[in-house]
Amino acid sequence: MSNQITVTNPATGEVLAQIPADSADTVNAKLKAGHEAFKKFSKTTAYERAALLEKWAELILANKQELAEIMTKENGKPLPESLGEAAYTASYLTWYAEEAKRLYGRTIPAATSSKRLLVTQQGIGLVAAITPWNFPAAMMTRKAGPALAAGCTFIVKPAEDTPLTMIRLVELAHEAGIPKDVVQIVNGKGSEIGPLFTGSDYVRKITFTGSTPVGKLLIQQSAETVKGVSMELGGHAPFIICEDADIDYAVTQALASKFRNAGQTCVCANRFLVHESVVAEFSEKFAKAAAALKVGNGMDAGVEVGPVINKKGFDKIVEQIEDAKAKGATVLAGGTTNHDVEKGYFFINPTVLGNVTHDMNIMQEETFGPVAPIVSFKTYEEAVEIANNTPFGLAAYFFTDNYKRGIFFQENLDFGILGWNDGLPSTAQAPFGGMKESGIGSEGGIEGIQPYLETKYLSIGNI
Repeated sequence: MSNQITVTNPATGEVLAQIPADSADTVNAKLKAGHEAFKKFSKTTAYERAALLEKWAELILANKQELAEIMTKENGKPLPESLGEAAYTASYLTWYAEEAKRLYGRTIPAATSSKRLLVTQQGIGLVAAITPWNFPAAMMTRKAGPALAAGCTFIVKPAEDTPLTMIRLVELAHEAGIPKDVVQIVNGKGSEIGPLFTGSDYVRKITFTGSTPVGKLLIQQSAETVKGVSMELGGHAPFIICEDADIDYAVTQALASKFRNAGQTCVCANRFLVHESVVAEFSEKFAKAAAALKVGNGMDAGVEVGPVINKKGFDKIVEQIEDAKAKGATVLAGGTTNHDVEKGYFFINPTVLGNVTHDMNIMQEETFGPVAPIVSFKTYEEAVEIANNTPFGLAAYFFTDNYKRGIFFQENLDFGILGWNDGLPSTAQAPFGGMKESGIGSEGGIEGIQPYLETKYLSIGNI
């Protein structure tokens, strides 16, 4: 396995830290420690676990400035977004502190008076998590919150690009009183640590946020030991705008959805489907607003769009822009870059493309960057057909003030998360998960704790 991980600032190319990668022996030792710790931690009361989660949340909020600065430096997102993520991170812990107290069992009426039938729930065991670089804090607590609430122990591997946020987050967990073997971190390459997680008899559940191909591989590997899996995978979100929509409002929501974190979110709008009667108006207003966004180092005041995370992501985005232009797309805003390969920073100006056709790569592949392709539609059935014509089904957005159209979209769009006149629907108290190849299971809400529980049935006879 690799000996160390170099963490750089994608806005400047500056080396932030070099941290040791865990050896296979170290990872396996931590897995065993987490398994052993489960025996004791699973016996704690719901109130004890809730208190630990609440204390952890308090420490995150008390240290949100520090956490946000770490996030911005290693991820690139603007500091206000990182501050928002710190609050979002804590919200999952406070929500699941309450859900820990709501893990009810039930009594089932028996067919005879001499029997009693009981159902209880208990934590599944050691949970191994693999988290992405785009939300280096929140994607951890969205998994750790329900796992700990259920009485599970937890080990996490952060993305190689952004481990520093996670390291600090785990330190705060321990400061909150959570035992060190109950919440652990390992660092290294996913291709090396993933098989150690999936192949270990100590791990009873894998939870992953990332690309669909990697998710499929983890599912296959987990089958060997019949582990539970939760997968939050890729997306290709449509953003539908009807002729009766409030265009100015839709533009503000489109900006928030598309350009947050430089378009590097799994639920960001990827395909803008606009009714032919308003496509010109929306395109003009949206392009003007996108061009006005300030691009730069996320630590600088007023910056709204930071860099993309690395050269691999940068090259993919540029390829999609060039492919679209070659096939006839019109650049309405942006389309230009500001990068220096030698220095290692990668900026792409917010880009809006018109005259987009469905054969362009950007309409077929998730972009993960600040590029917005616009196509028009004539009928709502056509919009739904275009929206659903993808193997992904994570998030979709539609803007209309007509309740019949809204219900039509709600019932016919094959996506797990829907925003009706809302470009930012994610919240701790609601389920977050996709259909089709966008994942298995939900995170958040009351649904988010169920994957961390086992159901146990007891039949008592001769009463």
